[in-house]
Amino acid sequence: MYTRLQTILLRSAEKMPEENYGFKPTDAVRSYGQILGHVADAQYGFCSIALGEKNPAPKIEQNKSSKADLTAALKDAFAYCDKAYDGMTDASGAIIVKHLGMKTTKLALLNGNALHMIEHYGNLVTYMRLKNIVP
Repeated sequence: MYTRLQTILLRSAEKMPEENYGFKPTDAVRSYGQILGHVADAQYGFCSIALGEKNPAPKIEQNKSSKADLTAALKDAFAYCDKAYDGMTDASGAIIVKHLGMKTTKLALLNGNALHMIEHYGNLVTYMRLKNIVP
């Protein structure tokens, strides 16, 4: 599931024209580019815990806005997370970690990451449709 979500998010980043990266349907929501930055930042948050590392917290959403920069940052974030998913075993997946002040297993944490990815893919699809782009 993670690999499929990675593929569709990267394709969404590539498919949207640069001039629409600042698009937001209303002022109350993130722009298309900010959503991609948020997803990239979240990858580091979830996966650093699963890897037992300090979150590098690159603040992509706040610091990147161009299509090229956000696409590259998203690819880098996925490469970082690939280590967490690729290294997961039955034993390591059962290890208890803390996320947002709650105890969870590493496997559940990575499942939560995938759920977060699909949630924001849904946002991106809506934005693309509003711009008459077929996802």
